Amino acid sequence: MEEAEETEAKKKSPLMLMLAAVAALTVVGGGGGWLVGTMIAPNIKAAQEAEAGTEEAKADAHGGKAEEGLARIATEANGVVQLEPITTNLAYPSESWIRLEVALMFKGTPDAALAEQIHQDILAYVRTVSLQQVEGPRGFQYLRDDIAERVDLRSEGRVSKVMFRTFVIE
Repeated sequence: MEEAEETEAKKKSPLMLMLAAVAALTVVGGGGGWLVGTMIAPNIKAAQEAEAGTEEAKADAHGGKAEEGLARIATEANGVVQLEPITTNLAYPSESWIRLEVALMFKGTPDAALAEQIHQDILAYVRTVSLQQVEGPRGFQYLRDDIAERVDLRSEGRVSKVMFRTFVIE
């Protein structure tokens, strides 16, 4: 009987030692994480405050409004108009969706009414395209060429460049 009790005591002690070691390592790991976090957090906070200060300086330099990406209708200096995102389903398969963001570079001053007509024309064209037509790099290039040709015809040469900002098919 004494031998049975000794074997049970021996079996319990390695399990208890392992649980104690895991608990100790957990406490040490948590303490180390807390220590590193307190050392790094002030640096991150200072960097965020410095970045906020530079954004305010940019806003003051640009007439009180910070620039956020490309403006919808840019200044006459560069003549760029970013169209509203075009999101529609493809002709085939109709379950597939396409999203385009296009910007137009005008020769001279931008025309918002013409840009809206071009937007509607691109939307109407994209609805007629099938997934097989735009697959791969060659299909995307054909789509770009077709849209550029439509824009050139609609604008009668007033748009010098069509820039694709995003192109997503789902």
